[in-house]
Amino acid sequence: MTSLMVAPLAVVAQAAQQQATGFDPFTLVLFAALALMIFMMFRGRKKAREAQEKIKSSLAPGAQVMTTFGLFGTVVSVDEANNKVQLELSPGNIATVHTQAVGQVVTPDEAAAVAQDENVVVPDDASSLDAAPRTETPAPRAQEDQPLDGTLNEQQRRDGDNKSF
Repeated sequence: MTSLMVAPLAVVAQAAQQQATGFDPFTLVLFAALALMIFMMFRGRKKAREAQEKIKSSLAPGAQVMTTFGLFGTVVSVDEANNKVQLELSPGNIATVHTQAVGQVVTPDEAAAVAQDENVVVPDDASSLDAAPRTETPAPRAQEDQPLDGTLNEQQRRDGDNKSF
């Protein structure tokens, strides 16, 4: 009779061990997310490298470029051994930058749009930025009983009006 009782206990213990080492769906999701993150990281690096190679291959003397820090210039010379590019920023002003500092090669259409944006006139004050036209209001005139030196008379002091004109 005791052997009949031991057999079910062994089966229960064996089932508990199998259940502890069984399949966990959360672990599968965790590994899938990790694999996706690694894939996206390598994919982003590959795209950035391809874009930089495309820019580097299109660098030639006379090309209009924009650096990553916003300077526009014309390529004068390219030193591929030292990864340097000489840019003419304005007539007579030449800057040497690293090839990775060249952000993009500017096409003639983009260069025309940038030149058009540079011709925008910005007013010195904000009065022309209002939608409604600005009208000038006349300055308040001094009253006949008000002294011109800005002091207050007795009536103004009693009324609490302490404005000096």
